Parts: sequence; structure tokens; C-alpha cells
Amino acid sequence: MAEKKRLILNLFEMNCVSHITHGLWRLPDNNRERFNDIEYWIELAKLLEDGGFDAVFLADVVGTYDVFRGSADTSIREGLQIPNNDPAVVVPAMAAVTKHLGFGITFSTTYEPPFAWARRLSTLDHLTKGRVGWNIVTSYLPNAARNFGHSGEVEHDHRYEIADEYLDVLYKLWEGSWDDDAILADREGNVFADPAKIRAIFHHGKHFTVEGPHLPSPSRQRTPLLFSATASAAGTAFAGKHTEVVFTGGPTKEFVQKTIENVRAAAVEAGRAAHDVRFVAIGSVIVGRTQSEAEAKRAEFDRLSSVDGQLAHAALPWDPTAYPPETKLGDVIGEDDGGIGRWRDVDGEQTVGEFLAGFSQAGRGPFATTGTPEKVADDIESWLDDVGIDGINLLQYHSYDTAKDFIELVVPVLRERGRLRTHYDESESLRDRVFGAGDRLPDRHYGARYRGGTHLPADRAAAFSG
Repeated sequence: MAEKKRLILNLFEMNCVSHITHGLWRLPDNNRERFNDIEYWIELAKLLEDGGFDAVFLADVVGTYDVFRGSADTSIREGLQIPNNDPAVVVPAMAAVTKHLGFGITFSTTYEPPFAWARRLSTLDHLTKGRVGWNIVTSYLPNAARNFGHSGEVEHDHRYEIADEYLDVLYKLWEGSWDDDAILADREGNVFADPAKIRAIFHHGKHFTVEGPHLPSPSRQRTPLLFSATASAAGTAFAGKHTEVVFTGGPTKEFVQKTIENVRAAAVEAGRAAHDVRFVAIGSVIVGRTQSEAEAKRAEFDRLSSVDGQLAHAALPWDPTAYPPETKLGDVIGEDDGGIGRWRDVDGEQTVGEFLAGFSQAGRGPFATTGTPEKVADDIESWLDDVGIDGINLLQYHSYDTAKDFIELVVPVLRERGRLRTHYDESESLRDRVFGAGDRLPDRHYGARYRGGTHLPADRAAAFSG
């Protein structure tokens, strides 16, 4: 009998009040307002490690959602990802009180230089002993572009062009700048590191010029576990070349299956194996000891969920709440402003009331389940076996009750069914936990080409002559 696929289990988090379940910070005993407190992150990390989670996946944006109603006012009122703190700086606090929990950190390649980020992430990989991953994003908010000196949003495919070179710089720093045995720590000879085993990278490209060498010594993973989220053509090609864990989604399970198929094909095209990529999706799990208990929780979430928050988060360029519910959408929107989110198109024959009905309901999407622990486990197993995803980023309705419910009620069932580990491997890095093939990038990954200084220019003149 084939071994059952083990669930990759992450908690979906963000260093803010309202991440994606808008309005629910008002739930009784919700800890969302404590996100500025280091104790929040310490308590959360301990809870997740005690519950056997693989990682906490930290989202981020570097701008406000200011398209809906022409300003950021709705987002500000809702606490919608503003105020919002840097996700990377809470990782050391969580790492200090855990030994196994991994950390997926979102960071954009579009606006900040690669040399500084390479140093920061290597430092975190050292401090966590190989427990960090990087969620590679290119930043889609117009306000983010203006925050970094651009007049408007950088064009989508051009952002991926920049990201591709950004990764090239990082691989050169992480994989090629230092040999594994460069540190000698020779006290008698007063030689800490061997200069012959440390080299500049002399990168001279279209978007970046970086000399090096990398300042940190090689961390356990060297290159952190690489995440990205994609469904676009440019994003799919990028993921095929670079990404190890794709954070995917869409309106239907069939849509997600097509994304999986496309990314795996792109990976093979890039010289990798199809199984070199794993796929995780947002898991909306509302669980109770009985079906009625779970449905009562969902009803409470629906009662407090904010339509305005969801509309602002979708960056909707028109306001459906400003029209009578019987108004047809085709009568109030133009051809270019009907989309919502990244994959939902508006039907012009649909009414405003129909469009808004259920818009902010909890438990939406292809990977949503409400019910008893057994029902939830059945659905998760179907997502793994029938749809083909490998894991979930558990959506938080309540902090910390969402995680507590999952740990107390669902984890024991999944463990009994062989879908979750019963204990951590004391020696594994985050990459090894996901793939079971060691700490480092596989040799067939593009980034491995720079190991030992291979494919690096010998000097500055050689770099600039190319």
C-alpha cells in the first residue's frame, strides 16, 4: 500500500490586526489587537509547536489598500493590514522559545535591494538553525509603488523580470560566495576564515550591480526554503524555475489543479523534477465537537464579518454598496473595472444584491470545511488525494481559538489516519521537513549552479565585459 501523503500544516498570520478575516478582530477574547506585543508572538509560537505545526506563514504588504472608494479610509477604519509591522523582526522572538517551528517570511523583490535582504535572511537562518523560508512576492499595491519612489504600479511581468534577476543575485551570494569549509577558527594561527574560500560575486545585470562577498557565513540551508504565490503565466514560469512551495488558490478545485499542472510542467522545463514543487492553499477550517457547534461558530463569524473590509481588500475600483440591490452590475461598471481579486470576474447580468450576498461569509472557497473533527479530516484528506495539494495555510478566524480548535480536535484524527507526524524530527531543517532530502537546494535547482564559485566572474572586469 502506498504511503499516505502527509499534510504540510502552516498557520496563516500577519503582523497586523485584520489580515484577511475582516471584522473578526471584534470576536470575544480575540488577541488580534496584541500584535504589537512580543508576548503575542511568543505565546503563538509555543502553541503551534506544541500542536505539531510545520510553520507559521507570515504575510506582508508594503502599502495600503487605497483603491476602493478612492482612498485608504476604509482600510484604516477596518484595521485592514494597517497598522502593519515588519514580519521578519518577530521571528527571533518565536525562534527563541521553540526548537522546531518553521517560519515563512514574506518579502518583496521589487523595491528593496537584494544584498541587504540576503544578509538579513541568512542571519535568520543562522539564528533559527535552518527553520526559515521566504515567500517571494513582487508587490501589487499601487500605494506600495508610490512608497518607494514610483509614480505608479510596476507592470506585472516586469516585476517578475526584476524578481528573476533578484534571485540570481541571491543565489550567487548564498550558494557561491562562501565555501562550506571557509571558517577555520584557528586560534593558534590567528586565522578565523580562509580568504581563498570566500569570493566576491561581481554581479552586473540589468537591474542590480552587486560586488560581494556575502557578509554572513553559510547558514544551515544557505538558500532558505523558497515559497511563492502564483497563477499568472509570468508567475508560473518563475515558480517553475525557482519556487519549492507554491501558495496557490482560485475559485474552484479544478482551477487549482490546472495551476499545479502548469507549475509542474514549468519546473520540468527548467530542468527540475515535477515533484520538486509542493503546493499549499488557504485552509478554511471551522470545527466543533458536533456539527451544530461548528455551524454556530460559523454563524458568529458571519455576523461580525465586514463586507466593507472584504471589498477594500479586493481593491474593487467601484462601490457596489452605493447602488440599489436590484441594479445589474453591467449598468454600473465599465469593461476594465469589473474584476475582483485575482481570479473572479463579474457577471454583468448579476445584480448588486446577488454579488454582495455571501461576499464576506466565512467558509468560502474550494478548501473550506465546517463540521466535526471527522468531517474536517475527511475533507482535508480529499484535498490531498483528490485535488492534489500538499498542505494548508490555516486561515485564522480567531487568535488563538482557531489554532487551538484545530490542535485539540483535528490533529488527533489526522495523526490517527497517518496524515500528520506524531513528533518532530530533532535534526531536520525546514527544507528537509518538507522534502525529506536534506538541508540544501537539490543539485538540479537553478540556484545550485553557483556552488563553489562556478559561473561567477573571476573579477570585476570580467563581469562588466559581459
